Amino acid sequence: MTISNAIGAAAPTRLEGKFKAIIVCWVLGIGSLASWNSMLTIGDYYYNLFPKSYHPSRVLTLVYQPFALGTVAILAYYESKINTRKRNIAGYILFALSTLMLMVMAIVTPGKAGIGSFTGICAIVAVFGLADAHVQGGMVGDLSLMCPEFIQSFFGGMAAAGALTSGLRLITKAAFDKVNDGLRKGVMLFLAISTLVEFLCVIMYAFLFPKLPIVKYYRAKAASEGSKTVSADLAAAGIQSQGADDPKLYERLSNKQLVLQNIDYALDLFLIYVLTLSIFPGFLYENTGEHKLGEWYAVVLVAMYNFWDLIGRYVPLVKCIKLESRKGLTIAILARYLLIPAFYFTAKYADQGWMIMLTSFLGITNGYLTVCVMTVAPKGYKGPEQNALGNILVVFLLGGIFAGVALDWLWLIGKKDAF
Repeated sequence: MTISNAIGAAAPTRLEGKFKAIIVCWVLGIGSLASWNSMLTIGDYYYNLFPKSYHPSRVLTLVYQPFALGTVAILAYYESKINTRKRNIAGYILFALSTLMLMVMAIVTPGKAGIGSFTGICAIVAVFGLADAHVQGGMVGDLSLMCPEFIQSFFGGMAAAGALTSGLRLITKAAFDKVNDGLRKGVMLFLAISTLVEFLCVIMYAFLFPKLPIVKYYRAKAASEGSKTVSADLAAAGIQSQGADDPKLYERLSNKQLVLQNIDYALDLFLIYVLTLSIFPGFLYENTGEHKLGEWYAVVLVAMYNFWDLIGRYVPLVKCIKLESRKGLTIAILARYLLIPAFYFTAKYADQGWMIMLTSFLGITNGYLTVCVMTVAPKGYKGPEQNALGNILVVFLLGGIFAGVALDWLWLIGKKDAF
């Protein structure tokens, strides 16, 4: 079947399979962050395994981000020439194998561990960064040329990864609480489940997603507009990828033009994640003091952030409260920076209840504003431009995460046991 025939055949039933596609996007969103969220959620295990002077939550996050940001920037630059299918499948496979290796590390490092084991875990985290760059940029670019509901569902799945891993972590921690070496055994079970989730994503993206009628329609439409990135996925769906004869069809805005036209959206994403990652997870693990919840305190804070981040990503589904104004989004994102003094004074003077409430607000605003920006930005462009813009926005998002992770170390200034 050719491109034109595929569009004609799929047009009358282009909504067929939409619900299935939304569910698959949600699961793929979970897979894009399940491994990394697993690493963040077992922070209590690493603080028990390594000396506190190693600052596991901060160091591991700092190792992760340069690999993610550097790789996604390179991939975004060459996105028009990259096989998106191979890129995404490779990313999910990397996630699965590296999570499996993390479980192996937990098996071979019982009790206290030293710099050798910590270096090995850092190497695995670097692979997480490479996988994230492949999956997040590739998936967002791919879904940007489809309907906004797919992007919303994918980002909802990313938040669900945090909520589900936090919930699962609480269950495994409680289940093994009284067992000998229970903390490590709970972590091993937890990582085994995360590994299975990643392998499920490989299967769903490779064999199920490209064959859904609505997905075939949007990819065929993008190919007819000059997109080369969807060729392999169309071939997997039994569609012969061939472009139109009109050379004007292949003219598209350059990456520089797309950045200039959408610089406010790009900076919005950057600023959202600078703030979020300057607080989560390092500040929550190391700067919130000792409270009644004891060793459960940081785990509960991470769980509350992830839960409300998930809720926030579904709030924009209510059209009347979805923020679509470009100026309004920027104002809301800048106003969110008032959370910095709020967290400082809450950690210094307030009880754990106030900190839990503030962390929940950090989560819901992060999820809400992210989805608002990502679903509004790609509108009004052709398929190849939407794919490129999706990749560019992910570069700024990961850039914000990297900057936030670096700024997170400033919270240690003045602490006696900081370094």
